[in-house]
Amino acid sequence: MKELLKNYLETIQSKLWDISDKLYHHPELGDQEYESMKLLVEFLEGNHFIVEKGIVDRPTAFKAVYDSKKEGPTIAYLSEYDALPEIGHGCGHNLIGTMSAGAGVLLSKVVDEIGGRVVVLGTPAEETNGAKVPMAEQGIFDDIDAAMILHPADESYESGDSLAMDAIQFDFRGRTSHAAASPEKGINALDAVIQLFNGINALRQHVTSDVRIHGIIKEGGVAANIVPDKAVAQFYVRAKDRTYLNEVVQKVISIAKGASMMTGAEVHIENYELSYDNMVTNHTLSQLFSNNLLSTGVKKVEKAKDSYGSIDMGNVSHVVPAIHPYIGLDSPGLIAHTREFADLTITDNSHQILARGALALAMTGYDLISNKEEFEKMKNEFRQNVLR
Repeated sequence: MKELLKNYLETIQSKLWDISDKLYHHPELGDQEYESMKLLVEFLEGNHFIVEKGIVDRPTAFKAVYDSKKEGPTIAYLSEYDALPEIGHGCGHNLIGTMSAGAGVLLSKVVDEIGGRVVVLGTPAEETNGAKVPMAEQGIFDDIDAAMILHPADESYESGDSLAMDAIQFDFRGRTSHAAASPEKGINALDAVIQLFNGINALRQHVTSDVRIHGIIKEGGVAANIVPDKAVAQFYVRAKDRTYLNEVVQKVISIAKGASMMTGAEVHIENYELSYDNMVTNHTLSQLFSNNLLSTGVKKVEKAKDSYGSIDMGNVSHVVPAIHPYIGLDSPGLIAHTREFADLTITDNSHQILARGALALAMTGYDLISNKEEFEKMKNEFRQNVLR
């Protein structure tokens, strides 16, 4: 049956290359990916998927389903297609979106015989306000048995961890006054922000080494001779585990309240982006995928690398068995979020890598449907590691 998947790949791979290249040449930012979504949806509908657009109140999100009408697992592939400002597809989402759609179509060609359902989820705005978060919260994965996404990188790596992350904004409000003639009548909001930074810097030596806290002063006043009545700071706070992250965030919030008390400036605290949970890789599923990726001609799959970033796939991994591995673009040392990365995605070599990735994803879906022992092993691991 896997040979049949390879044969089907030959019939669609030129279309996959075309879609990926079009995404590259017409990059769209998060939640604005209308043409990108259209390209992917038309491809899926042309292969008999039933598509619902605008799910979870995100206009460029979609759910595409191919149902064999036979009993069996439901396999989901997650498609990203948002780009970066100015850089374009410097994270390779043109490849990601196309690989997932291609994998879904490939697997759909055999599920009529083996049973099960195939779902392709269009997940906008991974770079900013990831749609996978409301999808996980609103039950999109309740009828899905496994979720997969494949990310391009310099080399191929197993699915690993990511950091949980909260994006927090601190809005301090004081009172203006002439900074030289009557400073005593002012309340300096910028001083409060500076105290916030000082407090956070003091906190760093008292948290575990995986914690990352980094921020900016978004607003800090308008003129040196006016006591600033408004100052705004934005921070990302990250940690390896969601539970510990929540503890660290409370400490940061306490520091902000302390800065407010010290200066007299009132503070309003809110999340300015959605929160991401840490990634919990399902290692049974990961091993199946790595084996299949090697079988497509990828020479080596490295052990998961340490990650200090955060991804909305983490939220998915808390509600369904999930993986987020990496496929190499044969460019050791390649740095993501660069134009060099984006330009590499449309080479002939990357076209072949795209095809291998789509095939490996489809093969892994086939394994889960056809091998009940591996399927139950995956489910049991999820119950023990996530639902405990």
